[in-house]
Amino acid sequence: MIKVGNTLQVRKNTGELVSFDINKLADALQRSGASDSEIDQVIQQVRTSLYEGITTKKIYQLAYSKLRQLSSRSAGRYKLKKALLEMGPTGFPFEQFVGRLLETEGYTVQTGQMIHGRCVLHEVDVVGTKQGTILMAECKFHQTEGTKSDVKTSLYVHSRFEDIKFKYVEEQDNHHNTFIPMLVTNTRFTDDARQFGECAGLRIVSWDYPTGHSLKDMIDRTGLYPLPVLKSLNKQEAIKLMESGTVLCREIIEKPDVLDFLRIPNRRISNILQEAHSLIR
Repeated sequence: MIKVGNTLQVRKNTGELVSFDINKLADALQRSGASDSEIDQVIQQVRTSLYEGITTKKIYQLAYSKLRQLSSRSAGRYKLKKALLEMGPTGFPFEQFVGRLLETEGYTVQTGQMIHGRCVLHEVDVVGTKQGTILMAECKFHQTEGTKSDVKTSLYVHSRFEDIKFKYVEEQDNHHNTFIPMLVTNTRFTDDARQFGECAGLRIVSWDYPTGHSLKDMIDRTGLYPLPVLKSLNKQEAIKLMESGTVLCREIIEKPDVLDFLRIPNRRISNILQEAHSLIR
């Protein structure tokens, strides 16, 4: 596997210039399941196109373009972070996706529930129940990678769930139940947002936090990949399916008839299903 040192400055999504380490790219490719040979070929492709001030977005595009020529499965997993950003433009598909992940933890899930608090009525994105446990999740969806949920979000969500907890737990004789408030985002939290959330008793989940139980970890563990990872689906087709309630690659395998909704040729349907099978095998 090719390993090279830092050679130039690259521009992050925030506009910040940082030293480029191609070994980090190699590590990301390896985590996607790419073979050593595939990693070497992708890095060779990227190295020929590098220049001072190149954006990390451009580097990703170069790497993904080459990887998808070599392995649909590895390319899909490599695209996972970006695919979560493409679950918009509304927050509905991401809420459905979080609900699917919680179902794998044994929860019975409902989304978009109106629940009375002590003071006001609240719309809760995801409500899960399991053997004496009540989990309520607020989902913060972002379409831009550099966008973070800040401490005001943690403060706001904590306040809402405290209002709900008083009514739902204290007034409705649910003392025997465990109440878990959860805040989840498809990007990241600021340090203050994460620190407050943990201190206040919120279950905090982001793209890469907490270790072992982040969105990335949960997806890899369950195989519940969101539809936008598929290169054989264009963006608008994926949005149509997700807005209709189909958000997972696994769901189109289990019910391929949902693809009829797109009114596309059978050959394309076959390609989509083949890629989905390859990804979650």
